[in-house]
Amino acid sequence: MWCEEEAIVKRSITVFMVMLLGVVGYAQREGGGAQAPAPAAGRGPSPEQQAALAKQDALEKSTPQLQITEEVLKLAVPGHTIGEATGVTKDSKGHLYVFTRSGNSGPARGATASQIFEFDQNYKFVKQWGQDMYGSSFAHTVRVDKYDNLWATDEGANMVIKFAPSGLVSMVLGRKPEAIDYLERFLQRGEKDEERFPVGSAGTFNRPTDVTWDTQDNIFVSDGYGNSRVAKMGKDGTWVKALGTRGAGPNQFNTPHGITSDAKGNIYVADRGNRRIQVFDPDLNPVKILTNVAAPWSVCTTPASQGPQYLFSGDGTGKIYKLDMQGNLVGWAQTSLGHGQSGCLVHELHCESANIIYKGDCSTWTVEKITIKGGGKPTSH
Repeated sequence: MWCEEEAIVKRSITVFMVMLLGVVGYAQREGGGAQAPAPAAGRGPSPEQQAALAKQDALEKSTPQLQITEEVLKLAVPGHTIGEATGVTKDSKGHLYVFTRSGNSGPARGATASQIFEFDQNYKFVKQWGQDMYGSSFAHTVRVDKYDNLWATDEGANMVIKFAPSGLVSMVLGRKPEAIDYLERFLQRGEKDEERFPVGSAGTFNRPTDVTWDTQDNIFVSDGYGNSRVAKMGKDGTWVKALGTRGAGPNQFNTPHGITSDAKGNIYVADRGNRRIQVFDPDLNPVKILTNVAAPWSVCTTPASQGPQYLFSGDGTGKIYKLDMQGNLVGWAQTSLGHGQSGCLVHELHCESANIIYKGDCSTWTVEKITIKGGGKPTSH
């Protein structure tokens, strides 16, 4: 009897510790590890950080601002409150999808802070996707491919989940950490993760952030907070290769936080902590590095069917940058002022056209439609 009671007490303590660790991890996710390491208290930015900030400030002062209007969408889900709207995308019918950190059932491990809601062209609620899905833990980004398949990247589950237009799950990439393994390794046996930024293995992710495709439908995942790399898979999910380790050199990453592609199949990686976008060809050979967009949290390209493409990038301060496909800064705009927040004001961008983008963030609990009315530099297109 005593042994049974002791076991129950141990299990209760274990569950409590898991919940406590989850809450601490949640508080650290978006703030910790996102940018370059913070300087010691009282010392201010490093000389390198100061130089980067000064360079960006000078560039913005010499570049005309975009004239924009912002519309906070009135998105309502019956009987529910939308939380952090970290992911936003649209399909070919004009339906809007929001990947939100909603729910109140506890920390990411073993619980749900990850829900996908669909709205029609008039922003009226349609349905929830993937309800009670095992791969739902901590929402990060959502994308729609050219076939109207919906792809959800869940940072907490270490998974990328593909839904067919019918709403059925048609592919899963990566695998959610098993709760029992976590309990046994770290709490019962007292093991520790000695390597904060490991080199990932094939077929698995470590807090992935986003997904895109090339012209041949190959799949590319920015992976992520832990593995510091880009992973490439065939269109059937077969692992092809990965590129990247933690660092600031070429082909290295410090929190690859977003990813997109252009009409040629080039891959653009938002290397947030290094304050740059790294561009690769479909075989992940380096093409160029862009350093004129502050710290990129999300990137997207405009549809090629609408004419010359543009690349948009968003910084967590709410600034939006518009670039031509040669990497030249066309213009920029400050968004999200007056919402009572100053950080994580951009988390995912969706490019509907060269003049209309949608923005989801993780601090104001809103989705914005941003319309560019004018401004910026003339382009050579």
